[in-house]
Amino acid sequence: MSMTRRSFLGASALALGGCATCCGKGPRHASDYAGVQVGVITYSYRSMPRDWRDVLRYVQEDRLGTIELMGDDAETYIGIPRTRPKDKSQWAAFAAQNEKLRLGADMAKFAEMRRIFADAGVDIHIVKFGSVGTGSDEINDYYFNVAKALGARAITREVPAPKDFDVIGPRCAKFADKHGVFVAFHNHTQINSTTYDGSLLGYSENLRINFDVGHYVAASVGDPLDFVRKYHDRIFSIHIKDRTTKEHGQKNLAFGTGDTPLYPLFDLLRGNGWDYPCDIELEYAIPEGSDAVKEVLACNKYCRSGILRG
Repeated sequence: MSMTRRSFLGASALALGGCATCCGKGPRHASDYAGVQVGVITYSYRSMPRDWRDVLRYVQEDRLGTIELMGDDAETYIGIPRTRPKDKSQWAAFAAQNEKLRLGADMAKFAEMRRIFADAGVDIHIVKFGSVGTGSDEINDYYFNVAKALGARAITREVPAPKDFDVIGPRCAKFADKHGVFVAFHNHTQINSTTYDGSLLGYSENLRINFDVGHYVAASVGDPLDFVRKYHDRIFSIHIKDRTTKEHGQKNLAFGTGDTPLYPLFDLLRGNGWDYPCDIELEYAIPEGSDAVKEVLACNKYCRSGILRG
């Protein structure tokens, strides 16, 4: 990469000043750079206090207009705790109580949460429920009803093992079709260039791909840009991170210092008018003296500069 992450840290705040405000009301989709929408998955803030108020403040400070909201972040709004008791003997009762809270949840509360985020300039375009497609019909209806109340167009979950394609695929398709909300499958290093040629996506047009470009590079199974070209009509969103190849240790590194072709990816998206949400996922080690909010802001600046450089 010709440009490093640190070259942006000293830039004036005016570099992003026209894109969003840091508090109060701000424009929705603020971090849309020449048609490429940059956002963040709220998992990026896992090292910091993280109830819904914290998350909203972090996203505003990072001058981002869209998010993939972790399900447990959303559920803090209705009082569902994210941390299990230390005593393992209490885990079953904890899970049962949370299930009761979920099935009795008032969707108007999530709609209220959506309005608060929207008024602050933040659009919730995806919600992450890792268990979607498993469990009871009632809990799956809950996941999709929450997504709709939040204004999300998709729910993300991990791509299942190939042996489970014909179990998870039709189950996710059933609820995605019923509710009119996509399910987008997220990859780590377990996929390759032909994984989605199998049966998984065939169960419904509402089954899509949440492509993690950094993990794909770490898997070293082909050119990630070729993957995007091949599946461009089934990709819903892209996770943005910078990892090295298997040959270079599969490291998570600061943007601009790994092997992931982020700037060529942005060029590809702009050139073809593919407007997938591109969500920053902070997974590299946070430098001493910094924190997740500062690092996500640096990632945002890096992405913006790459998209607008030409």
